[in-house]
Amino acid sequence: MVSFLLRPADGEPAPRARAGQYVSVRVAMADGMHQLRQYSLSTAPGGQLRRITVKRVTGDADGPGGEVSTLLHDTVREGDELLLSAPFGDVFLDDGADAATPLVLVSAGIGCTPMTGILAHLAALDSTRPVLVLHADRSPADHALRAETHDLVAQLPGARAVFWYEHPGTQEPDARTGLMDLSGVELPDDASVFLCGPLPFMRDVRGRLLSAGVPARYIRYEVFGPDLWLPGSAV
Repeated sequence: MVSFLLRPADGEPAPRARAGQYVSVRVAMADGMHQLRQYSLSTAPGGQLRRITVKRVTGDADGPGGEVSTLLHDTVREGDELLLSAPFGDVFLDDGADAATPLVLVSAGIGCTPMTGILAHLAALDSTRPVLVLHADRSPADHALRAETHDLVAQLPGARAVFWYEHPGTQEPDARTGLMDLSGVELPDDASVFLCGPLPFMRDVRGRLLSAGVPARYIRYEVFGPDLWLPGSAV
C-alpha cells in the first residue's frame, strides 16, 4: 500500500468532502486510453489536503493485476499532477443530529481506508462518541494504516478496536485468529454501522449483523461496482 497526499494544483480551495466519501482518479495508460478508479479519502476531510491510500493489485491465478494501482505505485512521484473528481458517495459520517449515536466501523483489507478517514475526523473534533472498530486482514503486515488506526483509537475516549488476522503475528498479541466472527463481540445498541471491504466479506458480515439484531436500515455500505446483494436482503 502507498498513500498519496494531494492538494489543488491551482491553489483554489479544495471541494468540500465528508468523512467516508471517495474520489475518482483519472489516469492515462500507456496505450493512450484513460481509466477511472475510485479511492476512499483515508484521512480527515478538512483543509486543502486530500489523502488516498492505494493497494497494489497483483495478478494471480484468480485474475490479472491492477493496471491503475500498478501505474500509481510505479510512476507517480512528488510534484506530479493527478486528475481527481470532487468527493462523492452516499455513505459518510453525519455530524448533525446523530452526532452522539454509537458507531461500528467494520472493514476488511483495504476497506479500512474510509474508516481511518472517519476516525481521523472524529479525533479532529475531540469526539467522545462511542466507536467500535472491527477489522479483518491476512496479517498485521498486510493491514494498511494499522499503526495510525491504533493512534486514532487511543485519541478517542469512547473508542475500542478488535482485529482478526488469518496469519497473526507478535505485533498484535490481542488480535483474534481467523476470519471475522462477531460471536463474543458486544455491539452497542442503536449503532450506525459502516461496512467496507470485498463483496463476499460484506455479504457475510452483513448477514451476521442482521442475525445479531442490527436493523438493515442502520447498516451503511458502498459497493464500487454493481450492487450484487441477494434479492430481498436490503429490507
